[in-house]
Amino acid sequence: MNIVYLNGEYLPADQAQISVFDRGFLFGDSVYEVIPFYQGVGFRLTEHLARLEYSLRALQIQTVQDWEAILNLLVSQNGGGNLSVYLQVTRGAADSRSHRYGDDLSPTVFACCTPIKDIYTAGPDDIVPMKVIVTADLRWHRCDVKSTCLLPNIMVVHQAQAQDADEALMMRDGKLTEGSSCNVFIVQQGVIYTPKRGSEILGGTTRELIMQLADEHAIPLQEVDIDYEMLKAADEVWISSSTRGVVPVIEIDGDQVGDGEKGPLWLAMFELFIRYQQKLMTGE
Repeated sequence: MNIVYLNGEYLPADQAQISVFDRGFLFGDSVYEVIPFYQGVGFRLTEHLARLEYSLRALQIQTVQDWEAILNLLVSQNGGGNLSVYLQVTRGAADSRSHRYGDDLSPTVFACCTPIKDIYTAGPDDIVPMKVIVTADLRWHRCDVKSTCLLPNIMVVHQAQAQDADEALMMRDGKLTEGSSCNVFIVQQGVIYTPKRGSEILGGTTRELIMQLADEHAIPLQEVDIDYEMLKAADEVWISSSTRGVVPVIEIDGDQVGDGEKGPLWLAMFELFIRYQQKLMTGE
């Protein structure tokens, strides 16, 4: 995983350099995507790149790139297989540190790869359920933009780790938003619920796939406001992300979710999800 992409070049990671005045480094003035590739094939690549363009437009960072070609070549140069590609675009570097910026900056484009597990051949017994805590959502009010300003996310996941949990779910104004790096679903009486999409949450590509699969297979799903009591009373709770897929939660703030086992609706969704992935990867 030694080859990275930086501003038009593919080079060893220890040779990649950016300016100390790069605004991504100084201010978090940048956006990113994390895109899984299985057997060298990008998973939901079109959707990830559409979200990247959305984030770039929101921050008015202008760059024209053949993203798909860049990432496919990077994956190939790192041996293909099962990789997570991290892609970051900053506003660029000026001559000094200043909150103000001009229109003449050239964006910095960086990408690297990390090995990941092969999800699409996994079985339900391979999926380890999660324990989570619930904490306040300290992030800015444009969580629909996938920016690199991730300090609040880091703080809450560290808090979860300190409490022997795997993830932190966040609440703002009494409503569930999402996890530190995932979206959230709950199940009550056979109906899937997920927080409404808006500026408070990131429109996850895996979240959208789960909603699509539910619609295609007549599984009731609603986007609603979810408070703490509704979350704790759920029969099932799941989290979703690109690199983790859809994973059941069996404990919240030390209390058992449902019967403490992987739920039947999660199992049904997991099988639909894996079937979708297998078809994408193999064409079968």
